[in-house]
Amino acid sequence: MELVSVDRIRAARLLLAGVARQTPLEPSRALARDHGPVHLKCENLQRAGSFKVRGAYVRLHGLSRVQRTRGVVAASAGNHAQGVALAASLLNVRATVFMPEAAPLPKIAATRGYGADVRLHGEGLEDALAVARRFAADTGAELIHPFDHPDVIAGQGTVGLEVLDQLPEVGSILVPTGGGGLVSGIAAAVKPLRPEVRVVGVQAERAAAWPPSLAEGRPVRLPGTRTMADGIAVREPGEVTYAHVSALVDEIVTVDEEALSRALLLCLERTKLLVEPAGAAAVAAVARYPGRFPPPVVAVLSGGNIDPLLLLHVIQHGMTAAGRYLALRLRIPDRPGALAGLLALVGRLGGNVLDVEHSRISGLLAVDEVEVALNLETRGPDHRHEVVAALREAGHTVVEEP
Repeated sequence: MELVSVDRIRAARLLLAGVARQTPLEPSRALARDHGPVHLKCENLQRAGSFKVRGAYVRLHGLSRVQRTRGVVAASAGNHAQGVALAASLLNVRATVFMPEAAPLPKIAATRGYGADVRLHGEGLEDALAVARRFAADTGAELIHPFDHPDVIAGQGTVGLEVLDQLPEVGSILVPTGGGGLVSGIAAAVKPLRPEVRVVGVQAERAAAWPPSLAEGRPVRLPGTRTMADGIAVREPGEVTYAHVSALVDEIVTVDEEALSRALLLCLERTKLLVEPAGAAAVAAVARYPGRFPPPVVAVLSGGNIDPLLLLHVIQHGMTAAGRYLALRLRIPDRPGALAGLLALVGRLGGNVLDVEHSRISGLLAVDEVEVALNLETRGPDHRHEVVAALREAGHTVVEEP
C-alpha cells in the first residue's frame, strides 16, 4: 500500500489554512522536572475541541460535486462527529451522524449545533458504524471513516508539520492512539523529514488493539473495550492505518486507567488545560515511563471534549489514585464527645473531612463501641500514612479502605 507522502500532507496544510487553527505548543514545568523538557501540543484547543476537524475537512473537500450532493454519513462517539459536522457546515454538505445511545449529551448537542442530523443507535461505536454503513449503501451518502482513509491521515498529519516548525529540536512525539489516524499522519509527516525523531503511539490498556495487531502482522480485533478513554477505544485498526503504523511508528505503549485519571488531573491543576481522558493519554505515558523517550518530548493533547459528569468522576478517580483521598473506618467509644474528639484530631493532622457516617450496627462492635466511616481529603500519599499512623497512635482501631 502506498503511504501518505509529506507533499500530500503539505497540500492538506495549505487547504486547512483559515479552517483549522495552528494550536499552541506549551512547555510543561510539572513534567519537565522529572522527565526533561516536555511540551504539550494543545489540540484540545482546536476548533470543535479536537484534531478531528483536520482530517474531516480534507476528506470532505476531496469529494466530487456529485458526492457532495448526496451528502455524507459518519459514526462517532463524539470527536469525529463534531469534526465531520463542522467540516460539512463549512463546505455546505449535508451530514448525518450516527452516535451510540450512551454518547454524552454535550457531544450530541455540539454535533447538532454544527448542523448535522444526529441519530442515536446501539451501545457503542461498532454498532453506530454498522448502521452508518447501511445508511451509506441505502442512500448513496459518502461514508466518512474516522481514521482509515488517506485524506484523513493527510489532514491529521498537519499536526506533525506544526510540531516540527514549533520545536525543530524535538526528540520524541507521543500520540494518543485508537484507530491510528493521528499517529499515522504525524509519523508520515515527521519520519521522512526527521527520521531520528521517535514517534510513539499511546493506548489505553483496556483498549489496546495495536500490540496484538503488530505482533500478528495484521489488524486484530479485540473482543471488547472498557476504558474511560472513549476517544481511543477502538477494537480494531484499519488496513490503511496498519500500513502506516507498522512502517513508520517506532513504538506503541499502554497506560492504565489510574495513569489516565492522574494525567487528566495534572493537566487541570498544573497546566490549566481541560482535556478528555483520551486526550491525556500521552501525558500519562510521559509520567509512567520516565526516561524512556528522548527529549525534548512533545505530548499531543488530542481532545478536550469531556462530559461534565465524567469529568467529575475522573477528577475524583485521579485524586484517589494520587493519594489525595483517604477512606477510613474506625471504632471509637460510644460516649458523648468521642466523635468530636476524633474529628478534632483529624483536623489537627491536616485532614479535610468530606463526609462522616456514624453507626452502632455491626456484629464486630462491642456493646460500648460505635463505628465511624470517614472520607478525607489529604495532601498526598505521605500525608495519608501520617494521618493513619497518628490515629492508631492515639489508640483508635483503624481500617484503611482500598
